[in-house]
Amino acid sequence: MGADEFRSVPTNGIETFCALRGEGPWLVMSHSLACDHGMWDLQIEALSRHFRVLRYDTRGHGRSTANPGPYSLDMLADDLKALIDALGIAQMHFVGLSMGGMIGQVFALKYQHTLKSLVLCDTTSRYEAAVRPIWAERIAMARGESMRALAAPTLARWFTQAFRDSNTEAMRRFGDMIASTPLEGYAGCSQALLDINVSDRLKGIKVPALVIVGAQDAGTPLAMAQAIHDNLPGSELAVIPNAAHFPNVEQPEAFTSTLLRFLRAHENAGTVEVQA
Repeated sequence: MGADEFRSVPTNGIETFCALRGEGPWLVMSHSLACDHGMWDLQIEALSRHFRVLRYDTRGHGRSTANPGPYSLDMLADDLKALIDALGIAQMHFVGLSMGGMIGQVFALKYQHTLKSLVLCDTTSRYEAAVRPIWAERIAMARGESMRALAAPTLARWFTQAFRDSNTEAMRRFGDMIASTPLEGYAGCSQALLDINVSDRLKGIKVPALVIVGAQDAGTPLAMAQAIHDNLPGSELAVIPNAAHFPNVEQPEAFTSTLLRFLRAHENAGTVEVQA
């Protein structure tokens, strides 16, 4: 449905870069750590036939402001609220993957009254303390070497070996996304997402919800998706075969059809009455 309309919007003390396309009910899409709004490129054509799609670069990523940390998930959720307020969006569907899904959970707990539906992809509602040294090592590598040094090990976690071997252009593109992510943004968001611990609070979210996970996702595996599903009342769980952390890229047709079926079913859903 036409070309993207790009904007840089003042939000919560920063500038948030975003892309808008299509007409219809609002659909907001939030990306993974070390990516930008372009990670949703394979979905935008189909989704924009039915929705007014807003893809945005999270604080510290893409063309949004990369201020020094610390960041928090509350801050990132507040950035999103400021963005939709600035654009006059009263109600929306939300889709987030990995970090985007963590932002979505915190956003839903704070601003449920703005949501028509919630889609959480390849994400978690809680990290064990044991993962902290792993993330500290990644941040140290980026600071000591470069963001480019993180590209190869990150791509190995994000995509199956078979996909990496047969999709060199996609690997180049996502490797460039990782390498171009501002160091302060990567470090700030990494430290923020480690603090997620909302599993028990998800029962308070009453909007229609879909949890999607790649069957071969090792970083946020099926068990984490199942935990979210178990705690989200009435949610659906969809497992995408032959995909790791980015099923929207490895299996775009299966992912997009699953997502679109759910969104169309709740396209004009009313918003649950919750105190703002």
